Amino acid sequence: MNFRQKMAIAFTTMLFLPLLLTAVSFLVIGNYTVHPEGGVIRLRDYQTLTEDLETSSRLTDSYYDMLKHEIRSDPEKLRDREYLEHVSKKLEELNSFLIVRSGDDLYYTDDSAKAKGLFRNLPAWQGEDINQETAQYSYSVDNTQYLVKQLDFADASGTEYSIFILTRVTSIVPRAFLVRMALAITVILAATALLILRWFNNGVLKPINQLDVAMDKIRDGNLDYMLPTDEKGEIGDLYRSYEDMRLRLKESAEEKLNQEKANSELIRNISHDLKTPITSVKGYVEGLMDGVANTPEKQQKYLQTIYNKASDMDRLINELTLYARIDNDRIPYNFHRINVTDYFADCVDEIGMDMEARGIELDYSNLVDPATQIIADPEQLKRVINNIISNSVKYMDKNHQKIAIRIRDEQEDSIRIEIEDNGRGIAARDLSHIFDRFYRADSSRNSATGGSGIGLSIVKKIVEDHGGYIWATSTEGTGTCMHIVLRKYKERTDASVDGSARQVKQEEMQDVREEKDSDH
Repeated sequence: MNFRQKMAIAFTTMLFLPLLLTAVSFLVIGNYTVHPEGGVIRLRDYQTLTEDLETSSRLTDSYYDMLKHEIRSDPEKLRDREYLEHVSKKLEELNSFLIVRSGDDLYYTDDSAKAKGLFRNLPAWQGEDINQETAQYSYSVDNTQYLVKQLDFADASGTEYSIFILTRVTSIVPRAFLVRMALAITVILAATALLILRWFNNGVLKPINQLDVAMDKIRDGNLDYMLPTDEKGEIGDLYRSYEDMRLRLKESAEEKLNQEKANSELIRNISHDLKTPITSVKGYVEGLMDGVANTPEKQQKYLQTIYNKASDMDRLINELTLYARIDNDRIPYNFHRINVTDYFADCVDEIGMDMEARGIELDYSNLVDPATQIIADPEQLKRVINNIISNSVKYMDKNHQKIAIRIRDEQEDSIRIEIEDNGRGIAARDLSHIFDRFYRADSSRNSATGGSGIGLSIVKKIVEDHGGYIWATSTEGTGTCMHIVLRKYKERTDASVDGSARQVKQEEMQDVREEKDSDH
């Protein structure tokens, strides 16, 4: 439920619930208003809530009959002021009061202010025959209408008395009814307010407080504090957004931790890999300085070794530079259409001389059509081939060392490059991780082989950026084969040639812009 629906429900509840409950209270309280004498005034038709004289008259009928009974049984009681005061207090509940006249004088009243305006207008004593029927009059004093009922009697001495029951017609609702209705409305409004506040607290404030607690947990670094919810609407969206944020932050923190761990591992590896050639270089330089190499042949050997170690360090530094570019996704590419046969023939010629110098047999076979072309960056693709072959050379352990390069048609639209060696191979448990950044199999962690663990991750990144993919197969103790699949370039011969050419041109221009951006 969204906020708009909740506000609509709250508004409807505040408007209609009090009205409904007030109406019910009106019916209940109005139908059972307790009479001062212990009876019940039933307001079934609710004419008592109007200015109807007949209804006003009925309100005091019981008191009129009671006084009439006292006149017949004990008229002297009506001269008792305490009794008259008692009756007067009861009549107050019905917005009525008493005036008792003795002869022409005011004998008793509980409201002298009202009596002054009415006394002079009251009818004269009419004799005891008036008691047979209700004598009833209507007077208007100061814009207020009064209903007057009259009872006449004489005491033992013959003094004439008149008792008048006056009811204010414009306000005939019993005070008890008004008090109870006011109390009921107060209770209804308070209960409605509490109901809405509790609903608002459970539906809005409580979830927001829980979200605030969760955000404090995030601030304190606790990324495992969850806020599961089945809520709908904005609250549910907030909870789900928090969960997405928490998971992303947790993933980012874990990635950062792994990155820091990997960087620390890289620094240790690089320190180890640099220390070995530097120690060798220092040793051979000291040998030259101390005259240990006292023949031209030894001096040449020492210098060649120093050069090789410096080349290893240069290669390692280049790998680190390229790794930094990979980490920022800013490897510079310069894509061209390349003839597969010509390109790999040149690569094999260049690699062959080095393999021959190392005493490694190189076997090359090209099984694709001579006209086959691919879209690639020649320099980066050569880096891929050199890194793979460098790894193969590094882990050679056979007397007869051999590397094979094969170019095959993978499918109609792609080629497969296979680079296979007869080295020590890779354990099955390590095979799925060799392309992970900084990963090095346990068997390679020694000063003889070294390695930063980023060479094959660089290879994978370059191959994927060429739109291809790479994987390895290996048998421990037998050798390893790297498989690279790249897409062929095909000329368009249909009516869409011009559009495709423009698209290729746009892609080449985009590549140029990206290359310039990467240089900056």
